[in-house]
Amino acid sequence: MDYNIIFTLGWFGVFSPLALGAVGSIIGCARAGQAAAGAMLETEGGYGRFVGVSAMASSQTIYGIVVTLTLSRSLSQANAPGIFGIGFLCGLTLMASGIYQGYCCASSINVSKSKPEVFGLSLAPAAVVEGFAVFAFVFALVLAGGLPGGE
Repeated sequence: MDYNIIFTLGWFGVFSPLALGAVGSIIGCARAGQAAAGAMLETEGGYGRFVGVSAMASSQTIYGIVVTLTLSRSLSQANAPGIFGIGFLCGLTLMASGIYQGYCCASSINVSKSKPEVFGLSLAPAAVVEGFAVFAFVFALVLAGGLPGGE
């Protein structure tokens, strides 16, 4: 196989967690933010909690930064495929988690504007989705520790 392709895929794997995690955070925060803005029109108070919930999906970007920094190393033929696999798949997971956490947060905001007493409980689905991002994050860090060194 062409060595340039191997190294290109390796670098793609290094930056995928950050890039894809940020895309998921952007979409998730935008979706929840839209719900928060709509809820502000329909309620007389409690705006801070709506805005706070709308930012929950931003954590996927933070996880992506840490994984990207962990995978940043000299690339070699021995470690580039592993870096690609770990980084790209972790990035996809972070992206999906951010997007769907945004939907969960939007639902929480929408239900809370009519029934404020269920606000905390309505965040449980968003916390479950966050858990999957944490699993991917931790698993990526553990696997990255077993990769061979660079050139």
